[in-house]
Amino acid sequence: MEINVLNIKGEDTGRKVTLNESVFGIEPNDHVIYLDVKRYMAAQRQGTAKAKERSEHAGSTRKLGRQKGGGGARRGDINSPLLKGGGRVFGPKPRDYSIKINHKTTLLARKSALSYKAKENAIVVVEDFNFDAPKTKDFVNITKNLKVDGRKLLLLLPEANKNVYLSARNLQRTNVMPASALNTYKVLDADVLVMTENALKAIDEILNK
Repeated sequence: MEINVLNIKGEDTGRKVTLNESVFGIEPNDHVIYLDVKRYMAAQRQGTAKAKERSEHAGSTRKLGRQKGGGGARRGDINSPLLKGGGRVFGPKPRDYSIKINHKTTLLARKSALSYKAKENAIVVVEDFNFDAPKTKDFVNITKNLKVDGRKLLLLLPEANKNVYLSARNLQRTNVMPASALNTYKVLDADVLVMTENALKAIDEILNK
């Protein structure tokens, strides 16, 4: 599949790039996409929720009532979960929610996500560019020239670029990341995928190791 290379003014440069069939032309595997997205979403969880159990509450350990004959539950001290202000039974504890999946599964999921975008004609290739200084207005003009403004956008660069990142940081529905940080969730979450020529080469190298 060939795509025309545009410049930042939205004009056709007369050059074309061929999307690698092994990356952008495979039959998507929905199950591995599910696994990789699940792994990504799980990694976003902090896992810091914590509730005090009865042994962690401050309070006397004196038994408040006799064992039998009161007509109620055997509640023990004032930290009993049966009493207001007592400990919580089986409350949340800090934990790690991360999930591990095989590296080959991750690569297949990313290829599947990119193949979906290629089938939807939702990929735009632009020649490499840079900003002398961060300027949101210049970035907005580029999106208008490429006719992708108003859509959820993911811009892939060959490497981290501070000026481009800062120019797009305040824009809603816009993400900028280096090709090395490419992940399945971000690709599927975007309406259109914009990548520079060198970013496309970097993606080929990363996913075809």
